[in-house]
Amino acid sequence: MEDEDAVIGVGQIGHFHRQQLLQTLSCTECGRCQDQCPAWNTGKPLSPKLLITSLRDQMLAEGTGDGKEPVMLVPDVIDPDVLWSCTTCGACVEECPVDIEHVDAIIDLRRYQVMMESEFPSEAGVMLRNIENQGNPWGLRADARLDWTSGLDFEVAVVGDRIPDDVEWLFWVGCAGSLDDRARRTTRALASVLHAADVKFAVLGPRESCTGDPARRMGNEYLFQEMAKTNIETLESVGVKKIIASCPHCFNTISNEYPQLGGSYEVVHHSQLLGRLVADGHLVPRHPVAAKLTYHDPCYLGRHNDVYDPPRDVLDTVPGIERVEMHRHGQRGFCCGAGGARMWMEERSGTRINVERTDEALGTGADVIATSCPYCLIMLDDGVKQRCSEGKADGVIVIDIAQVLADSIGLRKP
Repeated sequence: MEDEDAVIGVGQIGHFHRQQLLQTLSCTECGRCQDQCPAWNTGKPLSPKLLITSLRDQMLAEGTGDGKEPVMLVPDVIDPDVLWSCTTCGACVEECPVDIEHVDAIIDLRRYQVMMESEFPSEAGVMLRNIENQGNPWGLRADARLDWTSGLDFEVAVVGDRIPDDVEWLFWVGCAGSLDDRARRTTRALASVLHAADVKFAVLGPRESCTGDPARRMGNEYLFQEMAKTNIETLESVGVKKIIASCPHCFNTISNEYPQLGGSYEVVHHSQLLGRLVADGHLVPRHPVAAKLTYHDPCYLGRHNDVYDPPRDVLDTVPGIERVEMHRHGQRGFCCGAGGARMWMEERSGTRINVERTDEALGTGADVIATSCPYCLIMLDDGVKQRCSEGKADGVIVIDIAQVLADSIGLRKP
């Protein structure tokens, strides 16, 4: 029998577990988290430092023994705009000298708002319904997941009842890689490069569904777990052991979160696999790519999974490239603005995060902005298009590292 009084997420101070409450007391108020936060840096109301100190002050106020009633943290202590401004990029956690987990606290607060109060930005509600009803945030039909294969000069294997014995990898394409026109170019380039290296892979096609990452970051834990359980059941039923993921959000979710629900697999991001193939001589970049290029670190690949070098290693093998770093890169890279389900929410205050990051990339003088995440690709491409319309980014392109490599090994750009 289910407990009707069970609380999902955090609505009051008493809902936090003891470790989280102790973390609020450990805050030194140094402000490093705030200095690195993309929301705060672009005029949003979220300050990770003020969030933690506000929770601390409320905990102390309720614990004085003067009979004060517990209050609802949102909106009485934390403004809803603060809660929904977070991109979950992890910059605050990375910078914190006392290891406070700001993002976990925010997700717990979101979880209560979504699951207990049904309070969240309306545009995010459309995204959640699309995932629930169509299996992807865009609400497109499942059979469109194979549209990216049209025009390739080889056949992409689609998994039937079981993954064939001679197929080493399942290529988890992801919703963006399957359904967004710009991200599909990356998918075609990656598939072409894998084919050229004689890597045996197959895809699930219409049987692939959203990993649930946007739902979990939004706070809809129920929908995340339902999506995860369905995907794990599919993966187990066809005998998948090894997975290539081109989306860092899929990569993070399948490798780090699915094991909690019984789905354990060997998962690599495509930058890691491409790095191996180049290092082992299976792919040899020969054709020069004459470009000044800067690389943008996806948050869910870099900070969340510590994958910084493989994408750069791939780019550095391509002749002709002059690679320059942005001021904020690596562990201190700046978010594109799409994480934490922000991809599907409007930015109503301050500067757009993707434009801020685009300006930093343009400031290097690069004519190519490379990344290894479909979300980042979409957000930065939008930023470049905005600056192009203003005459500030003429000729600048945004592409994935797989596209750069495909061009250098002599494959026609898909």
